[in-house]
Amino acid sequence: MPIVNRVADLQPDIQAWRRDIHQHPELLYDVHRTAAFVADRLREFGCDEVATGLGRTGVVGVIKGRKPAAKGSLKVIGLRADMDALPIEEATELPYASKTPGLMHACGHDGHTAMLLGAARYLAETRNFAGDAVVIFQPAEEGGAGAAAMIKDGLMDRFAIDQVYGMHNGPGIPIGSFAIRSGPIMAATDSIDIKIEGLGGHAARPHKCIDSVLVGAQLITALQSIVARTVDPLDSAVISMCEFHAGHARNVIPQTAELKGTVRTLTPEVRELIEKRVREVVAGVAQITGAKIDLTYERGYPVTVNHASQTDLATQVAKEVAGEANVHETPPLMGAEDFSYMLEARPGAFIFCGNGDSAGLHHPAYNFNDEAILYGTSYWIKLVENTLAA
Repeated sequence: MPIVNRVADLQPDIQAWRRDIHQHPELLYDVHRTAAFVADRLREFGCDEVATGLGRTGVVGVIKGRKPAAKGSLKVIGLRADMDALPIEEATELPYASKTPGLMHACGHDGHTAMLLGAARYLAETRNFAGDAVVIFQPAEEGGAGAAAMIKDGLMDRFAIDQVYGMHNGPGIPIGSFAIRSGPIMAATDSIDIKIEGLGGHAARPHKCIDSVLVGAQLITALQSIVARTVDPLDSAVISMCEFHAGHARNVIPQTAELKGTVRTLTPEVRELIEKRVREVVAGVAQITGAKIDLTYERGYPVTVNHASQTDLATQVAKEVAGEANVHETPPLMGAEDFSYMLEARPGAFIFCGNGDSAGLHHPAYNFNDEAILYGTSYWIKLVENTLAA
């Protein structure tokens, strides 16, 4: 396959960086060791600028091409990798397994960071492009909206980024393959927190109580009907109520109950509809049961939407690296990704790079497949060289 030959030479170093990061997972914005590791490498590579502290602990490196971009052409592209891990106990028994109990790189961000470092090293050595390549290492993708924090700190304007690209490993996608689509590729994610206050009492006298467990059960059933009977069957939406806490004894009807769940949608219109109907359902169940129900509905990451022309470019680059038969159109995924904020700020595209037959993301036995390094790193390099053609 036409991977970049130099990347094959760099693969042992990239793998070593990845495994070092894997052994030292850090959460959300507290990625101080990882950020320092990244910044040190970028300085060693000879990046023209290395900026730290964007979005609290984000790192940015600027690599200038051999010549400036021609007038009227694209001048600056951003490439983004995420650095944070997850609060999961690792179960891989690998020799480079996490050294921090209760934390692990269960989503492959160690691989994302290492591949982008590999690309940065190559690009700083060769500079075979016109314009600037901006490598972005972001904290707090796993629920902390680190992308939004970096944008708020001036990421796009400070570095004059014209287009921005992201990549994630994909378990189940063969090594040496890529998957991408134009338009919505990952879902918006919102959270539902419900507190129910009924009237507790003896299990033998339910008629004297307002049963918070029954109210919660009615709510769960009614909320599921939103997707089944309100959302157009040709649209996509998920409501999953995943926590139900109530009671401590088999013969006591509890006074209170709590429900927690998540909503996933692929368009702003369906997102608005779901929130409206959730509020209406909660109010209706409160009215018919007599319970007091407090709803907290919080918007999370927006829909990740790939821009058409940038998706076409990314697809062609992936085909150049992996071969046309190994680049596929993926259906939208109902998982969420805070790269969505970057795609709201600038045109760009998000792609999946095959991780082979591995455990799934966020699983204790997951591990980034080092065989993917050649393809992911080559993709980043070719993306810069093709987009900012000298």
